[in-house]
Amino acid sequence: MYFLILGCVLFFAVHFYSGFRSRQPGRDIRMKLGYWRFMMLYGGLSALGFALMVWGYGLARPSPELYHPPSWGRPVNMALMFPAMILLFAAYGPRGLIKQKTKHPMVLAIILWSFGHLLANGELNSIILFGSFLVYGIIDWFASIGRPQPVQKPNLFGDFYALTVGGFVYYLFVKYLHAMIIGVPVIPGS
Repeated sequence: MYFLILGCVLFFAVHFYSGFRSRQPGRDIRMKLGYWRFMMLYGGLSALGFALMVWGYGLARPSPELYHPPSWGRPVNMALMFPAMILLFAAYGPRGLIKQKTKHPMVLAIILWSFGHLLANGELNSIILFGSFLVYGIIDWFASIGRPQPVQKPNLFGDFYALTVGGFVYYLFVKYLHAMIIGVPVIPGS
């Protein structure tokens, strides 16, 4: 459990620092270090934190169950993962209507993913992992409300990209990748 907690602390400390750092000229650490040095440090610490989370989550199996998930938790989680995957790909694709209307699709994807997984998992390691992401997502969502957004005409290709690639990756996760990567099939017996 130690590595899971250490990974969460490191990963979210870096993300919170980046989200709330001063952006005033002369005080912005990204400007002082330079964009690429800042991004290398930010990316390296984030990757280390993420790796510790993944490794720690696996080491913490089996974990004590703190609550028994409701019978409807897994189907609701599966339903939430579809829009979460579309939002994830909308965040990194061309600016379409989805990205324009949601403003921060990655943060919404994190909220849906973590909330859905808390409905389907009641083990201590799952609560620490998914609960941390949910708290981070909610805080980041409220913090980002005041941030300026780029004004661009939406490109419908961005929506097509998010829907098709997000939908396809969702299918792959349900059918193969979740069992392959996480070790737990989404649909038991598949």
